[in-house]
Amino acid sequence: TDLPPADSGVVFPWGFDDRRAAGVLVDPLADACGSYKIGLELLTSAGPGLARDLVGRGHEVFLDLKLFEIPNSVAGAVRAAGALGASMVTVHGMGGTGIMSAAVAAAREFPRLRVLALTVVTSMTGSDLADIGVAADTEEQVLRLARLAVGAGCDGVIASPREAGVLRGLLGPDRLIVTPGVVLEPEGAAAGGHARPGTPRAAFAAGASHVVVGRSVTRAADPVAALQRVRAAAG
Repeated sequence: TDLPPADSGVVFPWGFDDRRAAGVLVDPLADACGSYKIGLELLTSAGPGLARDLVGRGHEVFLDLKLFEIPNSVAGAVRAAGALGASMVTVHGMGGTGIMSAAVAAAREFPRLRVLALTVVTSMTGSDLADIGVAADTEEQVLRLARLAVGAGCDGVIASPREAGVLRGLLGPDRLIVTPGVVLEPEGAAAGGHARPGTPRAAFAAGASHVVVGRSVTRAADPVAALQRVRAAAG
């Protein structure tokens, strides 16, 4: 990909509460991490200006929008993400081939923009899938949606660290595998609502190209040191 190799493996999710309550962390973390994730909460609260500011300061911006709409609307949102200078944007794999293909086509106007398909949200379990009529277990559903994403031309997928290995085997060496739900400590660590968490080292070893870290860093006694531990796992 065209993404810079030095920091492309670690993405810091900049939540609105984190920005307001821990603003003193921004500059030190910027030195330690070049990629930031902006989700719906922050985009709704702060608007697109923050994304523009981060891009202007030389950072990679991952717009985690989880787009799930009619194809024309998804294409418009992807073009807006590209115009902001985003490096990655997410669409829902559950939306099917039409939505993902529309996103991929729209992203062609922006050579640095990568379209990632969300497979199964990391808070979901097999029983959650059953509730919405999906008989497959989480891994089966992740793989099904990953195959659809590849067919639609997506640059990669979003999945939990626990599926990173089987996904790497399916997707080959070049596509991106971005794993939220990453915690520094394997036991006793707060998963932050993720039902299928994993450590950075395990995620990278399994084949993840990127890990998304949040509470493990912002709630650490030394957030910069915690982030550096995550980066070390990528090596």
